[in-house]
Amino acid sequence: MALWASAKKASAATASDGGSAASHVASASRIRALQRVLAAYAADQAHERRRFYCTVQTEGKLTSMSTQSSYSPGLEGVIAGETALSFVNPERSSLMYRGYDIRDLAEKSTYEEVAYMLLHGRLPRQNEYEHFCDQLKKGREPRKEVIDFMRLFPANGNIMDLVRSAVSVLALYDIDVDDNAKLANQRKAIRLTAVFPTLVAYSYRLTRGLSIIAPDPALGHGANFLYMLTGERPDESTEKIFDITLIAYADHGFNASTFAARVTASTLADMHAAVVSAIGALKGPLHGGANEEAMKMLLEIGAPENAEQYILNALAHRQKIMGFGHRAYKSGDPRATLLFNLAKQLCDQKGQEIWHQIATVVRDTMHREKNIFANVDFPTAYLYYVMGLPMEIYTPIFALARVAGWTAHVIEQHDHNRLIRPSVIYNGPLHLDYPDMDERNAPAAVAAAPSA
Repeated sequence: MALWASAKKASAATASDGGSAASHVASASRIRALQRVLAAYAADQAHERRRFYCTVQTEGKLTSMSTQSSYSPGLEGVIAGETALSFVNPERSSLMYRGYDIRDLAEKSTYEEVAYMLLHGRLPRQNEYEHFCDQLKKGREPRKEVIDFMRLFPANGNIMDLVRSAVSVLALYDIDVDDNAKLANQRKAIRLTAVFPTLVAYSYRLTRGLSIIAPDPALGHGANFLYMLTGERPDESTEKIFDITLIAYADHGFNASTFAARVTASTLADMHAAVVSAIGALKGPLHGGANEEAMKMLLEIGAPENAEQYILNALAHRQKIMGFGHRAYKSGDPRATLLFNLAKQLCDQKGQEIWHQIATVVRDTMHREKNIFANVDFPTAYLYYVMGLPMEIYTPIFALARVAGWTAHVIEQHDHNRLIRPSVIYNGPLHLDYPDMDERNAPAAVAAAPSA
């Protein structure tokens, strides 16, 4: 830093000179001195970088000895924060929301109750539950301006893209958009949870040439979505099982989309911006989309007797079987176990036992051959199919369930904020000489340059 101060002093002295010949000579001398100071500064800084990083060459990459041992691709196993929202226990293959086991919540609770608990930190009392359900019902219909915007969406557009755009427009009209205080965040979270199913249903219908179906205040959260999407009110069994799938998808630790939301929120960006980030992350096929691809596979298999050989052939050709494996669990996804039983029940009820039969063979073959367990996306694939839901809506359903978890994480991040800014290992070149344009344009240089 002393060298940099000297450079600034020399530069200031040069600027203060008059216009005489002597002063011009003095200026030239000072410029040369300034250049020497800057060159020394650059050399000093290069030396400091080399000393600080203490770099070593490993597998062709320049890495820092201080970070080499702790680097984990994909942040696998890295503890990136704390949360009181959900606990994924890989040893016991269990999942808890706010301390309650997912199996108990599926049996005894509703999605609305789980959403309240995620957003407020505890289960609601009767009057709180009724008020919360009323808030969700009143917040289902988007503003006219948002619906007008949605009518501009292109035909057969990707629903995740459309919903992401609609959430951005919602932010323009939310009076609390720039207020990150807890109460304001909770109000926004309730509004987003309420309107999200409508955004999904309207996006689907408008881009498929269908008229929109207004929300029915007599129906619960999940049942109303099915009605707005299909025009039919679900039977009691379908409504309950669909509600359980929403509970199963509501939150899941620092998954990719939740972490994306928290990174955005950590900059003190607003909740809508964080949710937009989460939607973008969920759209990626390595996070969302597995249930859709799993159903395509089941349709391709076609019959239970084809299932085992299909999987064996796919494994022999190193093809990925969608809906299987999860980084967070060692002995199976508890949500998948829960939903497999419900899938059999619904398939039997609808007279479509074939899908559960195929799925069972696929599941057992994968376990026997690779010791890999199904994750939550595998049973939801054919559950939603038997419910008559279009496959392109499966990932958006994941999103409309997860929005309560996303927004709860944004609240938690804002309440105890620290900017999420991890370090990185640089693996590019160092201390290159800067070439002028003529050198870069020379034929030899052009041939050797990497493509942009």
